[in-house]
Amino acid sequence: MDAVRIGLQVLLVLGGLFLTLLILMHKGKGGGMSDMFGGGMSSSLGGSSVAERNLDRITIGVALVWFTCVVGLGVLERFAV
Repeated sequence: MDAVRIGLQVLLVLGGLFLTLLILMHKGKGGGMSDMFGGGMSSSLGGSSVAERNLDRITIGVALVWFTCVVGLGVLERFAV
């Protein structure tokens, strides 16, 4: 059971870091953090809506994995002997 817990904790930390990176990559509505990292330049490129949609899908997928890890760790902690 400890291997599962360690695996979920590692996945939680990596997922959280990757989720932060993905959120910062989104195109901002104004002059926000994403403009500092080149988010404002993507509006002049063709096909940016497809890239933004794919980024949204990846972000939602990573968020679901992160949430599943949180719930899994909670269940393991609740039913630990």
